[in-house]
Amino acid sequence: MEQEIEKCAELLRAGKVLLYPTDTVWGIGCDATNEEAIMKIYHIKQRDEKKSMIILLDSAERLPMYVKKIPLIAWDLIPHISRPTTFIYPTAQNLPAKLVHNDGTIAIRIVQQEFCRRLIRALGKPIISTSANIAMQPTPQTFADISPEVLKQMDYVVPQQYASSYDYKPSRLIKFLDDYNFTVIRD
Repeated sequence: MEQEIEKCAELLRAGKVLLYPTDTVWGIGCDATNEEAIMKIYHIKQRDEKKSMIILLDSAERLPMYVKKIPLIAWDLIPHISRPTTFIYPTAQNLPAKLVHNDGTIAIRIVQQEFCRRLIRALGKPIISTSANIAMQPTPQTFADISPEVLKQMDYVVPQQYASSYDYKPSRLIKFLDDYNFTVIRD
């Protein structure tokens, strides 16, 4: 696994786009700080550039690098999350404008899947996570469901042996409203 992670990290550093396993569905990803690579993903997905995307981090300790003001309740919730959950934080920072919603929020998930977590750690930066489909088409539930149109546009596809999720569905989505309140957008 270590060789595969280093290979993928090098590709991400070079601005490449990968199809990789996450703790939910297979994701299309790139270095979340590389605007050119982010634009490739918008193009591949035929996605409206006004729609922000989720970023993945390997640990909560990295949150302050990308979120200016972390709601107090986040520190209570994060350690108790048992299933993939993406939180929408109110004040993004140190990320390209294309990733930040027009209201200044950013969606971040602390990834639990081993390959993905180790890849982020090796890269030293967050990575994009967006489902491996064309915008407005159904999210693929398995690798076999990913369309050839998407696959042929990838710079690299991580071998399926590194996928460990069997719960192929999007993550829970929770938005922080202030220091003490949140709302569940998708359960």
